[in-house]
Amino acid sequence: MIETRLLSQDKEKNKLSFVLMNSTPSFANVVRRMMLEEVPVMAIEDIEFRKNNSILYDEIVAHRMGLLPLTTDLKSYNLPEECKCQGKGCARCQLKLTLKAKGPGIVYASDLHTRDAAVKPVYPKAPIVKLLKGQSLELEATAMLGKGKEHVKWSPGHVYYKVKPAIEIDMGKCDGCGKCIEQCPTKTIEIKDNKAVVSKDHLMDCHLCNACVDSCPKESVTVKGSDDFIFYLESWGQLDCKRIVLEASKILNDKLDEFTDKLKQAKLS
Repeated sequence: MIETRLLSQDKEKNKLSFVLMNSTPSFANVVRRMMLEEVPVMAIEDIEFRKNNSILYDEIVAHRMGLLPLTTDLKSYNLPEECKCQGKGCARCQLKLTLKAKGPGIVYASDLHTRDAAVKPVYPKAPIVKLLKGQSLELEATAMLGKGKEHVKWSPGHVYYKVKPAIEIDMGKCDGCGKCIEQCPTKTIEIKDNKAVVSKDHLMDCHLCNACVDSCPKESVTVKGSDDFIFYLESWGQLDCKRIVLEASKILNDKLDEFTDKLKQAKLS
């Protein structure tokens, strides 16, 4: 049975690590892609420029603003394709933001004025453009929910995983020479009572390089992958890490239910 176990969580840095146990590489990759590509977040999609005589073209300013992470309220907004307006644009699937700035000075993300206090730039001090004396920037932007599979600006964070190592040491062969420890870049193996043992504090740091195996003259060390996968998640700030994992799980369950229903329909037909 597939299970998960939390390893660490840093709310200030929006980082989380957990172990997916008793799984397979294919399912682990599905979980990763659900978090990266299917969890919706808010991002600026359209911009109407009223005035821009800065050094940057409209397209460059629009690109920079599109990549600004926005805090996301999934309860208040729908994906355009799932909204009652059928994607035509309404208050349930779109949010208007305005910006009006004059130089000299730097235009920051915090200069964006939003009609919804729950949706705002994650990093207020992110610079958009520098205006000189006499230059100005005025625009209206439209933000909406989207998915990372459509564009990276709708990706909620960075997710990767690695196989949890399974290290075995044959105590009958090991003579405590320490050569495996000298070659191990992650300090996963240490000496205790003149014998090489696996360090519990550094086990998760092992990346299966097999340096310890290659350097052991007695061939007493065995390193292989297991059925457990260590996940590392860093949120860009639109959603917290816990919400990303929970939303990904919900979306995956919904997709599996949909697949089951369609499979039943195909059998009946």
